[in-house]
Amino acid sequence: MKKTLITTAAGLGAALLLSACSAGTAGSGEDMSGMPGHGGQASSAPASSPVQTGDGHNAADTMFAAMMIPHHSQALEMSGIMLAKQGIPEDVTALARRIQKAQGPEIATLKSWLSDWGENPAGHAGHSMDGMMSADDLEQLKSAQGTAAARLFLSQMIKHHEGALTMARTESREGKDAKAVELSRKIVADQAAEIAEMKKLLAAL
Repeated sequence: MKKTLITTAAGLGAALLLSACSAGTAGSGEDMSGMPGHGGQASSAPASSPVQTGDGHNAADTMFAAMMIPHHSQALEMSGIMLAKQGIPEDVTALARRIQKAQGPEIATLKSWLSDWGENPAGHAGHSMDGMMSADDLEQLKSAQGTAAARLFLSQMIKHHEGALTMARTESREGKDAKAVELSRKIVADQAAEIAEMKKLLAAL
C-alpha cells in the first residue's frame, strides 16, 4: 500500500511539471523566439522605418534653378544688346556689365546643381516666368539708339528684375537645399538694390 502511494505521488508530480512547462511556452503568450536556441524572429526587432532617400533638395529648388537659368540668360542677352550700342550713358553700360558679371556665374552654378540633383530643366520649359521680355520687346531694344535705348533698357530690366525677385522669394520660403536658398536670398538683395539704382538712373535721363 505504501509503495503504491509513493508511485502515484511521483506520477502526479511529473504530470504537474510537464503542465507547467507547457503553460510557460504555449499558454502564457510569451514569445520565446527571440531567446537563444530558438530559430524564429526575435520579438524585439525594430519596426520598419521610412525609406531615407538622402535627397537634399525639393521641387521648389528644382523649379527655382530651372526657371532662373533662362531668366538670367535673357538678362545677359539684354545687357549684351546695350553693350554693343554707341552713345549709351556710362552709368547704364556699367550696370549692364555688372549684370553680366553677376548672372553669368550664377547660371553655371544653377546648371551644376540640376546636374548634381539628377534633374532635367527641360521638364519645366513650359512654365511661365515673371518679368520675361517678349521677342517684340527685344527687337525694340535692338532698334532703339542713344538715350531712348537707355530708357528702354532700364524700364525693361526693372520689370525683369522684379520677376526675378518673385521667383527668388518663393525659393527663400519654400526651398530645401541650403545653397539654393542662400543664392535666392542673394538674388533678392542684389537685384532689389539694382532696381533702386535703375529707377534713379531712369529718372535722371
